Amino acid sequence: MQTGRMRTEVVSEPGRRERPNEDFAAVALPASGRGGCLVVLDGVTPPRETGCLHSVSWFTARLGGALTELTVSCPDLTLAEILSKAIARTAGAHAITCDLSHPRTPQATAVLVRWSADAVDHLVLSDSALLLETADGSVLPVLDDRLARLPRTLLATDELIDATLRNKEGGFFTAAADPSVADRAVTGSAPRERVRALAALTDGAARWVETFGEGDWAQCLGLVRKEGARGLVDRVRAMEEADRETRTHLGRSKTHDDATVVFAEL
Repeated sequence: MQTGRMRTEVVSEPGRRERPNEDFAAVALPASGRGGCLVVLDGVTPPRETGCLHSVSWFTARLGGALTELTVSCPDLTLAEILSKAIARTAGAHAITCDLSHPRTPQATAVLVRWSADAVDHLVLSDSALLLETADGSVLPVLDDRLARLPRTLLATDELIDATLRNKEGGFFTAAADPSVADRAVTGSAPRERVRALAALTDGAARWVETFGEGDWAQCLGLVRKEGARGLVDRVRAMEEADRETRTHLGRSKTHDDATVVFAEL
């Protein structure tokens, strides 16, 4: 998509064609022509029942839609306030039918960016990544690294994660049914003239850096700029296939994960 000097690109692909894509991606450009926003969510695939009648895809579509609408229509709210309201709105849509207190109630990571003529505001919650390219060409990764900093021994079983780490102090946080989790997000702002481009990636696409070690975050954004969002996803898929048998990089992880890349050149 191009408008004036702005260019945006969105690629979102399921890990397996027989399963629905649990990621969500959106770019919105208000009719006023001033600024815009992007939303990227990575739904957390549950290993078992969730206490909810709805799928993770249903949840990310609802939450992503609410985030997109609120970010465009409520410029006076902070991004944390918008995330809080969107979580509350989504929870209200199924609180009567579902057990939202279940630790595996549908949930997602989140990246939210809003830009205006003056500023670029951002929010990251859990292990999706945001890359900001500055006017001088340097790249600043914005990461919520709480999950990555946990000892791997603590992540041995899903039961242990649910009981002691998921959406708990000392663990990590995702957007689920509690609006107060928005206060745990990594947030920030930069003058508009200092941000040249940005890219938001779910961890399925961020494997290029985090799992396969093909380059750093600056090289990752450079790849997206040169080959497009599709180019990054295609490279990740090729490396996943090459690692299918040896599991040198993926270990116990699933071979393919939903992968989403949103690129915006401001």
